[in-house]
Amino acid sequence: MRWTLIFLLAAAVFVVPDAIPCHAHATPAADVSRGPDVLDSDQMPDTSDTGSDVSHTSPDMSAATPPPSAVSNISPADISDIAAAGGKSDVGFAVMDLQTGQVVSEQGDKPFYSASLAKLILATDALQQPLSEEDQDLIHRALSVSDDDAMDVLWERFDGMDAIGRVATEAGLTGTHAPDDPSQWGEVVITANDMVRLYHYILGSPVRDTIVADLSSAQATAADGFDQQFGLLGVSGVYAKQGWMFYLPSEVYLHSAGVLGNRYAVAVLTTNPTGSWTTARQSINAVSKALLVKLGVNN
Repeated sequence: MRWTLIFLLAAAVFVVPDAIPCHAHATPAADVSRGPDVLDSDQMPDTSDTGSDVSHTSPDMSAATPPPSAVSNISPADISDIAAAGGKSDVGFAVMDLQTGQVVSEQGDKPFYSASLAKLILATDALQQPLSEEDQDLIHRALSVSDDDAMDVLWERFDGMDAIGRVATEAGLTGTHAPDDPSQWGEVVITANDMVRLYHYILGSPVRDTIVADLSSAQATAADGFDQQFGLLGVSGVYAKQGWMFYLPSEVYLHSAGVLGNRYAVAVLTTNPTGSWTTARQSINAVSKALLVKLGVNN
């Protein structure tokens, strides 16, 4: 009997496995300590259950640590210098590291009229609905050559006023809303912080591939003959949506919002009081260049 008990105890040791604790992979908190204007992590849209490939925006931190973020090196003094490069222009800008969630900005929550950046918001909503070939072509034209006629049709066909609100809610855009005048889609209100949030949302959503392809095919000359190559557009490794508008009596709006190297979402919004397109273009180019240099782009 004694040997029987010993044998049974020994067998139990080998057939009962050790309990292995299950460790959930916690996402590191975003470092938003730098800069006058920052976004809190709880303001970020939740893309954890989209079903889409969001590996470049939400990497598995247990597998690999992302390369050092250039955003971490942008100091408050740098932010002031970047904004000052705009001269007489009123400047709002924001940059988000899409891998870490860190954001720095200057006047990031200041409201601006969107001009053609409204096309990006509307396209984000329309692409989540059934589309005809004509619809798809209209969206392509609105994003690539910033075709106002295409946008006019899309605005009516896809309920532009409510579409802005739907995207704002889904993407966590806290300062974006539809225009007071339903006929003026260029007066959609946006902020720089919201534009980088919007890109974060887009890149984690089912509309990602279409929007990235359309923006990547942007041509130097827009449908209305305007030169689109200002701000971020034309820089290697960047796709962007541009916006421009003259607002009486003399304000020139020039905006540029895009993604650099699949790592940083960048938005530069400007209004210039001089009434000069040349001066306004010089201003946004200077701000964009100063910001891109801090992100490691020197061309």
